[in-house]
Amino acid sequence: MRLRFYGGVMAAFLLFFAVLFAGGAEVAAQPTKTQSTKTMCRNTGSFEKWLSDFKREALQQGISQRTLSRTAHLLVLDQKVIGIDRGQRVFSQPFLEFANRMAGSGRTPRGQALIKKHAALFEKIEAQFGVPAPVIVAFWGLESDFGAGIGKFEVLRSLATLAYDCRRSERFRKELIAALKIIERGDLTPDNMIGSWAGELGQTQFLPSHYFDYGVDFDGNGKVDLLRSVPDVLATSAHYIQKIGWRRGEPWMQEVRVSERMDWSQASLDIEHDHAQWSQWGVTLANGKLLSANAPKASLLLPMGRLGPAFLVYPNFRIFTEWNHSLIYSTTASYLATRIDGAPVFRKGNGTPDNFSMEQVRELQTLLEKAGYDVGGVDGRLGALSRKAVQQVQIKLKLPADGYPTEELVRRLRRGN
Repeated sequence: MRLRFYGGVMAAFLLFFAVLFAGGAEVAAQPTKTQSTKTMCRNTGSFEKWLSDFKREALQQGISQRTLSRTAHLLVLDQKVIGIDRGQRVFSQPFLEFANRMAGSGRTPRGQALIKKHAALFEKIEAQFGVPAPVIVAFWGLESDFGAGIGKFEVLRSLATLAYDCRRSERFRKELIAALKIIERGDLTPDNMIGSWAGELGQTQFLPSHYFDYGVDFDGNGKVDLLRSVPDVLATSAHYIQKIGWRRGEPWMQEVRVSERMDWSQASLDIEHDHAQWSQWGVTLANGKLLSANAPKASLLLPMGRLGPAFLVYPNFRIFTEWNHSLIYSTTASYLATRIDGAPVFRKGNGTPDNFSMEQVRELQTLLEKAGYDVGGVDGRLGALSRKAVQQVQIKLKLPADGYPTEELVRRLRRGN
């Protein structure tokens, strides 16, 4: 839903692999020349001095002295949280593995059962916000396993620590103010404000600023409770999705089959064509049937290149990438929504794409940067900018330009041709 800090079930999943690949220690990753130097910054002023200044700012922003007094026992420094934040390593799995793990595990039938259980509620939400149930439920499932894993951290303790810490202080300072506003408004008490280590709250893991700005009291009890109230959770999620641009009644994704004669350079999220054009290039539905005549313009998404599964994604897919900037996560969430909506399991593709570890992606990014391409930073993650750079160099080297790296591409970059 925003630049994620990986809370809830996602946090547990990613931190597990972080510890596994770090040899069991929560240590800070070594920064590359393109990573922010703030990853390794040092705190120089005392926490007590920082907290005194912060409280003055909070009072100026309308937080009452009573709220500050009620939260005083939680506005403390927690070195464990700094250790987790400095030691974050996002595990980079191939889409097939990630999607099978995160969109599997019974989430499709469970999501469908919950839609049936809350049918009247979802009907009311869609009528008001225009967002269909499968989309909301996909995020609900991925973020907290439908409310089972909302986190166990004291959010105010985490936010105070991260707002003090030099790495991302301004960002978290705003989130701490928002969390205090939630308490001031009466939605939550300080002690029941439990969530992820990075301060995300509720069954769809909202940052406090989004909780405060988009929260909907849909059960009518006078409070926005994203921890326990299913109506509030679902309506608030729909409200946010609507506000970031959801287009009522339009599709978001469908699996397709792509002809080998395809111009692979057209496979990019910043390129759109209508169905007629995709059909001319031999794109069909996954079952081989023709694409429909009436649909919004679409982009061809190949999460693992021309040898893996293929999807047409529509303007509504942008909402998934806005919710979470990770392309693998957003593609998985979008795919899970189609599965909950009744789509079959996707085809694995027409071959075996090369798998790249984080270290291999870092080498690829370093080689691309050396060749003059913008990859958005050497971080071991194959994000949109890295994939765009891959596609550009594939075109230059007259390789199939599907934006997905291959071992051959890396070998040629090593040779400088």
